[in-house]
Amino acid sequence: MGDLLKNQFDIVRSRLVSRLAELPEEVTETVPEGFPNNIHWNLGHLLLVTERFIFSGNEQLPAHYSDYFAPGTKPADWKGEAPSVAELLEQAKEQLIRIKAVPNERFQEKLPEPMVGQTTVGQLTSFAIYHESYHFGQIHAMRRVIETSLNNTK
Repeated sequence: MGDLLKNQFDIVRSRLVSRLAELPEEVTETVPEGFPNNIHWNLGHLLLVTERFIFSGNEQLPAHYSDYFAPGTKPADWKGEAPSVAELLEQAKEQLIRIKAVPNERFQEKLPEPMVGQTTVGQLTSFAIYHESYHFGQIHAMRRVIETSLNNTK
């Protein structure tokens, strides 16, 4: 089970990182009509939530990331400067390396308390893959809306 989860996470995360690395700031920082957040926020949110899901109790991201990327936050409310997309992309790559290094036995471990209805680390990792895929779809939709809007204003 562990190898399958790590492989699936690798597929989604690697594609996410490669797609976002090619986007200009004008696209990543725009909050498109009909969306509460921008692509920048979605990347930070994925990094933060995945860290909490898979590395709970041993998290390696700065605590202030919650101020920017926790559920319910949005760029319009940011105080100060959020970590850059480039910085988040590097951390996303590093996080993937750490995920791939998780011992397979860990995925069988019971959680101290259920999270989002999941009771084991493996189930929560599976949910994290779903969550990453969901936001990747949101990012793709945002990109299309933003690029269409930018092309219509030229």
